[in-house]
Formats: sequence, structure tokens, C-alpha cells
Amino acid sequence: MLYAILCYDSEDVVGSWTKEEDDAVLAKLVVVQERIAAEGRLGPVVRLLPTTAATTIRKGREPLVLDGPFAETKEQLLGFYVVECRDLDHAIDTARDFARASSSAGAYEVRPISIFRGGEPAS
Repeated sequence: MLYAILCYDSEDVVGSWTKEEDDAVLAKLVVVQERIAAEGRLGPVVRLLPTTAATTIRKGREPLVLDGPFAETKEQLLGFYVVECRDLDHAIDTARDFARASSSAGAYEVRPISIFRGGEPAS
């Protein structure tokens, strides 16, 4: 089953890292990614641009276009992985590997997903 492992953290904290600190965290994450890719379980990996680059379309009778993210929170969605896992426990173990690779205080959310193509579930 496919799982999205969503990376939440404080944009202010992560954005304050030096290039060397950012490179060090990414290098540790790449080690985990390469292992999962070698196992044939890694799908798309996405690092989102800062929330200041976001635009929100608020649903309603007439959709409203807003600058920025929808919600104000202490942590922001910074990126995500799509990983093939046997079950939820396997997905949680995979997210733990990513969590160990980053020393910041954020969180990883694990959520099962299905791929939709042409309005029909593909998996």
C-alpha cells in the first residue's frame, strides 16, 4: 500500500539553518531515501517552497483566491514522501528513519493514499 509521509516543521526554524546545516540534514535524509529507493519502495519526494509562496483557493459559491497558506500554525507542511509499505507499522518505521535523520522538533504524519487517474483509483 502507498503511504504519504508528510514532513511538518517550523518554517522559521528550518529557514534559519545555515547552508551547511541544511546540507547536513538533507545528506542524512538522502541516505534513508537511497535505502528505500534500492528496496523499490520510494515514489515522489517533494520539498515545498515556503508558505509565503503559497496561494489558497477557498471553496465556496465563488472560489476566493488568497495569498499564502490556508491555516496559521506553528508548523508548516514542508514536503512529503510517497513510499510503498507492507502496512501501517512498516510506514511508521519508515517515518522513524526520516525522523532520526533530522534533528529539528517537527513531526512526520503518516497517511495511506491511493492514486487517482482519470477519476478512477489506480491503486
